[in-house]
Amino acid sequence: MRAGRLVSIVLLLQSEGKLTSKQLAERLEVTERTVLRDMEELSSAGVPVYAERGPQGGWLLTPGYRASLTGLHADELTALLLSSQGEALGDLGQRQSLEAGLRKLLAATTDAARQNAELVRSKIHIDGAGWHAEKFGKVQHPLLPVVQEAVWEERELHIAYEREGAVYERMIRPLGLVAKRNVWYVAALTEEDEIRTFRVSRLRSAELLPGGFRPPEGFILAEYWERSLAEFKDQLPRYPALVRMKRSLLRQLNSERYVLSVHQEEDGTAGGEWVRARVEFETLESACQIMISYGAGMEALEPSALRKMIMDEIEALRVVYWNRA
Repeated sequence: MRAGRLVSIVLLLQSEGKLTSKQLAERLEVTERTVLRDMEELSSAGVPVYAERGPQGGWLLTPGYRASLTGLHADELTALLLSSQGEALGDLGQRQSLEAGLRKLLAATTDAARQNAELVRSKIHIDGAGWHAEKFGKVQHPLLPVVQEAVWEERELHIAYEREGAVYERMIRPLGLVAKRNVWYVAALTEEDEIRTFRVSRLRSAELLPGGFRPPEGFILAEYWERSLAEFKDQLPRYPALVRMKRSLLRQLNSERYVLSVHQEEDGTAGGEWVRARVEFETLESACQIMISYGAGMEALEPSALRKMIMDEIEALRVVYWNRA
């Protein structure tokens, strides 16, 4: 990102003194022509950078000049901003402390770096809640760099998207990227001016188009994602059940993909080790599979159909193992 590169140039010259265009290009992994353009931009912005000619020449900052920078690269600042979206710090009661620290860092850095970092934060949302990455394995996203470029540059994108075994082609205007554990999604405006979510791993092709666009006024990626998740959950089938389970398993049950909600009730019959919980599964079948996976740590109390299905599965397992014994 260019703003981060400009910050890096100032920090390098400030800490190391004179550097040639070739040295800067190698350190920043860009061309020497890019370095020259960056120097022009820094000079135009009022940074006192100048070139010393000759065999021993190079780029320098005016003696005595010290930039009011924290030492953070803009990309590092962006990473910190994105990390603040996770749940772990909130669980530890440290979310407010992190946000306060980030505000101080933002105030201390340059306007360009600050604007760039905030722009990235508005276009990437990290959703760390819910699904376990290890249950799905490594998800491949070969077209993620193209989608990311379209998001940054606000460019239209022509995609081929696979859904339910069929491939559809359409034009979208990418508004932002969302990471749900190890799966990436892109929120985009469609040709019908509707905002929809596409799973990046289901893209079969993606081509940048020359046309640019402006995101809808007032669009906030995080709010859109939370709203769309709530709408998605409301549309899912629901299978309510009353269970008795070990308290230590509550957190794990809450993270199950096919569990929509868990509302616990105290069960005083076992010294606080056990609780009752009203659980919304998606289907009878998924409820049976999940509960069997918890073994003796969970018991279905209601409805009777769920109890019967679990008992039938246990009996089938007993027969299989008994016969082999």
